Amino acid sequence: MKIHGLQKMTLLDYPGYVACTVFLGGCDFRCPYCHNFELACGAAQPVMDDEELFAFLKKRKGLLDGVAITGGEPCLHKDLPELLRGIRALGFRTKLDTNGYHPEMLRHVLDEGLVDYVAMDIKNSPAKYAETAGFRYFSVEESAAGSESGADTVDAAASGADTDAAVNSGTHTAAAPLTDENRSDADPALTASGTRTVSSPYTSGDLTNRILNLGKIKESISLLINGTVDYEFRTTVVKEFHTAEDFFEIGEMIRGAEHYYLQCFTDRDTVPYGNLHAPSVETLQKYWRIMLDFVPGTELRGINEPA
Repeated sequence: MKIHGLQKMTLLDYPGYVACTVFLGGCDFRCPYCHNFELACGAAQPVMDDEELFAFLKKRKGLLDGVAITGGEPCLHKDLPELLRGIRALGFRTKLDTNGYHPEMLRHVLDEGLVDYVAMDIKNSPAKYAETAGFRYFSVEESAAGSESGADTVDAAASGADTDAAVNSGTHTAAAPLTDENRSDADPALTASGTRTVSSPYTSGDLTNRILNLGKIKESISLLINGTVDYEFRTTVVKEFHTAEDFFEIGEMIRGAEHYYLQCFTDRDTVPYGNLHAPSVETLQKYWRIMLDFVPGTELRGINEPA
């Protein structure tokens, strides 16, 4: 397996442990606020393979407690279980970051006992999930998860989608800020294929014919809440994408979870779109209070909670 990045030591990426962070390339989301877009879109080149990683880890025995696997989206890789087995064979704990869109792979690594901790992103409320993940369509039926076939695509030409949009490759694109005029949260147009169209200046060109199947996200949430492995859900909060109403809906999605973190968006050069902003501390604290009614273990990550 190709490794696209390695942070040799971190005290932040694996809560409670000294770890290194391994970055895998590729992602099936195109979140407009992504900090690792060069990994997601494939622009970043590999820096080593798994054998070189194992050689590095052998030298770090006694210095590191664990390994955090992130991306990109690790669960895209069919060789992920093999990578995790190799890491665990060296005596390290393993943490997996995921967007939750591959519940079949998540179930596999959970059932085989290959991960000790999972951090899953919750992008937004159901109606705005596709927009926040960079999709043009989302499934109305929320069909059963587990299919990686053409059921997750739509005939873009037949539905009137613009398939000529350029794919962003790690540079800031100055999209117009979302407004009531260019966002279609409330009742996006229903296409003939049983999907709803999301109108957003942040939709990525290479996902114009992809349908977001929210059923996959919900299956992954269920796997974690009803499982035995330690986990967290987390949302990166962006002013242009999140409102108080969204967090009431997110709360219903993850009600009963043990841990949920709100983390503030921070702009930097690798974020694919400009015109995105962090919410105020006061706004984040408002969202935190909302979520406490659904997940008492909700915390603000990197920001002080109000007394």
